[in-house]
Amino acid sequence: MELWNSTLGSGFILVGILKDSRFPELLCITMIALYMLALTSNGLLLLLITMDVKLHVPMYLLLRQLSLIDLLLTSVIAPKAIMDFLRGDNTISFGGCALQMFLELVLGGGEDILVAFMAYDRYVAICHPLNYTTFMSPKVLLFMVMTTWIVASLSALVYTSYTMHYPFCKSRMVNHLFCEIPPLLKLVCADTSTYELMVYLMGVMLLIPTLVAILVSYALILFTVLRMPSKEGRKKALVTCSSHLTVVVMYYGPASFIYVLPMSFHSPKQDNIFSFFYTIFTPALNPIIYSLRNKEVTGALRRVLGKHILSSHSST
Repeated sequence: MELWNSTLGSGFILVGILKDSRFPELLCITMIALYMLALTSNGLLLLLITMDVKLHVPMYLLLRQLSLIDLLLTSVIAPKAIMDFLRGDNTISFGGCALQMFLELVLGGGEDILVAFMAYDRYVAICHPLNYTTFMSPKVLLFMVMTTWIVASLSALVYTSYTMHYPFCKSRMVNHLFCEIPPLLKLVCADTSTYELMVYLMGVMLLIPTLVAILVSYALILFTVLRMPSKEGRKKALVTCSSHLTVVVMYYGPASFIYVLPMSFHSPKQDNIFSFFYTIFTPALNPIIYSLRNKEVTGALRRVLGKHILSSHSST
């Protein structure tokens, strides 16, 4: 099969969910709305946690990292997809494709690891409250944050460099919303079976252990909560953990389909839907889910707004 020079040519053409949709204009409007919601909700949560000293505890400092990851993840995907649709130009350069893949893998892998650390934080807070400051000390928190970014970055670097080193066929049409491993491998003019197995095994090694750790943590939490004498304490713990578990389901479900399910079971339409869900839909809703019915966050919002109003009055 004839090859095209992907490094010198005009790159790839992303034929994603907007092109395949029966109502592309409506889907584009939905994507714009979700992106604006993601910017607003994650940006506001980042601002509140940074400005309010009462939220400078491990749970919210980890949540701040999650909001940062979600904000960056959706910004890597949504603006280009929206602008490409509005301009009618879906091309992406070879380097741009590699960069987009790398950033998506860093941020997606980082969220996978971070959510597991957040589950551990809730486990310690509810099951070992007297040892919380020891088990979740500033050093432990720093270790969690550094591990999240370093492991995700190294994994993404390996995936991206190996995927993009392949010779690509003359067809430049990527049936996907953005540059991701499964749709790009379909354009390769070489045997990718060994690499596909490696992607599958790496996906299993990264996603499954963290998912098991999360489920075990929340099972222990549930066991502890049910034995609590205080009805108010049970309610608060269950509300917090239910919001965390909702985020776990929203993220791990689609991500597991993309990277754990063997590629022979993939179809372009399914990949597009699941990728849209965990890169655009989930980042927009995560802050709302975590903040909903959360008295600490709503209290911080009132305090920050109160300070802003007082400062504006004093300046006038």
